[in-house]
Amino acid sequence: MSEPIKIDIWSDIACPWCYIGKRKFEAGSGLFAGAGDGRGVEVEYHSFELSPDTPVDFEGSEVDFLAGHKGLPAGQVEQMLERVAGIASSVGLDYDFDNLKHTNTVKAHELLHFAKEQGKQLELAERLFRAYFVEGRHVGRIEDLADLAAEVGLDRAQALEALASSRFEPAVRADQATAAEYGINGVPFFVIDGRYGVSGAQDAQTFAQVLEQVWSERAAVTA
Repeated sequence: MSEPIKIDIWSDIACPWCYIGKRKFEAGSGLFAGAGDGRGVEVEYHSFELSPDTPVDFEGSEVDFLAGHKGLPAGQVEQMLERVAGIASSVGLDYDFDNLKHTNTVKAHELLHFAKEQGKQLELAERLFRAYFVEGRHVGRIEDLADLAAEVGLDRAQALEALASSRFEPAVRADQATAAEYGINGVPFFVIDGRYGVSGAQDAQTFAQVLEQVWSERAAVTA
């Protein structure tokens, strides 16, 4: 009964709801684990690119990007971002959209696969989200990404080699193919125990309830 529940999360570093969803899931899984009896989760991140056609060095602000990408007036985009920043704040995240550097995220996804191989994927995912949304760091260039990898204890030279060689791009594409097979067209998307899908940044209690349901079903099978 003590085997952790596997959680596969499709997300993009450039997705503001993914970082919010990460915090809400962490709160929900904490509630679940707090019930005892060996309850726990094992998390793995999977690649999803919201805007794969984005250049590495986008010239302009996040408002400029979204206004162009979604065809919305700048004023409406500013209101949207203000609302998202408010929700982020409610889960302890201090988003700084004014200094955010919009970029292509494929190399960030490659780095997450490298980090998974080294047993540091969860630490790197948190570092990349924070770098992008809170600190205004660049997460599209390989030199900057290698710096962030080193900050979570990964070997900088090895990270740089992995990125320069695109060694993990096939793994990124495989994740994206699986997302398409599952019908995932938006993130964050959580696949729980390979059986249940939860879409979006749901409340912590929702995640806790789904995890508890899976745990109860397991107990019924082994009883």
